[in-house]
Amino acid sequence: MNQVPTTKLNNGTLMPQLGYGVWQVPDDEAEQAVATALEAGYRSVDTAAVYGNEAGTGRAVAGSGVPRGELFVTTKLWNGPSQAWGRDEVLRAFDDSLGKLGLDHVDLYLIHWPRPMREDFLAIWKTFEELAESGRAKAVGVSNFRPADLDRLAAESPLVPAVNQIELHPLFPQTELRALHAERGIVTEAWSPLGQGKELLALPEVAAIAARHERSAAQVVLRWHLQHGNVVIPKSVTPARIRENLDVFGFELDAADVAALDALGAGAAGRRIGPDPSVFDV
Repeated sequence: MNQVPTTKLNNGTLMPQLGYGVWQVPDDEAEQAVATALEAGYRSVDTAAVYGNEAGTGRAVAGSGVPRGELFVTTKLWNGPSQAWGRDEVLRAFDDSLGKLGLDHVDLYLIHWPRPMREDFLAIWKTFEELAESGRAKAVGVSNFRPADLDRLAAESPLVPAVNQIELHPLFPQTELRALHAERGIVTEAWSPLGQGKELLALPEVAAIAARHERSAAQVVLRWHLQHGNVVIPKSVTPARIRENLDVFGFELDAADVAALDALGAGAAGRRIGPDPSVFDV
C-alpha cells in the first residue's frame, strides 16, 4: 500500500491526509475495526467523546504494536448543553478522553460543535490554548465551525485553529469555507467524505469516472478530496472496504474528472446531510 501523504498543520505538526473514522462504531466493535485499519496501514484515527468508543479505540492502539510516534489520534470535546463549559469542565472532559484512550496526549483535540446560541465556545477555546501550550494536545482545532464562528475566534484569540472538521463531499463542497481556511492557514478535514450513503456513489457521473479508472466510486470520491487538499476520514467496519479506502494513491483524476465532480455541488445549499451548525444544540 502506498504511503499516505501528510499535511502540515499551522503549528508544524504533520497530519496524515487520509485517516480512519469511527463515528457510529460501537465500542465493542471499535477495537477490532481500528486494529484492522492500523494493520492495513492507516496511521490516523478519528474518534470523539460522544461516539462512546474511545476505550475500544485505545485498546486497538495499545495492541497494534505501532509506535505511538507514528500514530495521529484525534478526539473531540462534546460540548453538550447539559452543563456550562468553563475551564474545569473542559479539562475534566479532556482528562476523561485521555483516560479512555489510554494515552498521555492526543495529536488533535477539537471542539465538536460551535453551538453559537450558547455563547461558550470562546471560553472553551481559552482552555484549548492551555492544552496546546501544555503539549497534551499536540494541536487543537474545531469542528463544524462557520465563517462567523471562525471570525469570533480570530477576534478574541491569537491561536488559529489547526483544523476545521466539517461535512464535506461533492454534493456539499463548502467552497467558500474551504477558501477561508486556505486564507487563514486552517486545514480542511471532511467528515462524511463519501456522503453518508449510496446517493453520491451511485450517481452516473461518479460511476463513469470510476469505470474509466477501473476503481470504485468511493475511491474516486476520495481522490477528489485528496486532490483538493482535504484531509479525509472515511469510515467502514468491513475489512475489504477499509483496505480499499486506503488504496487511493496509485491513480489520479484528470482536470475533467475533477471538474465533473465539482459540478455535482453546483447550487447545493440544500444538500447538507448532517445537522446545520447554526441551529444544532441537541
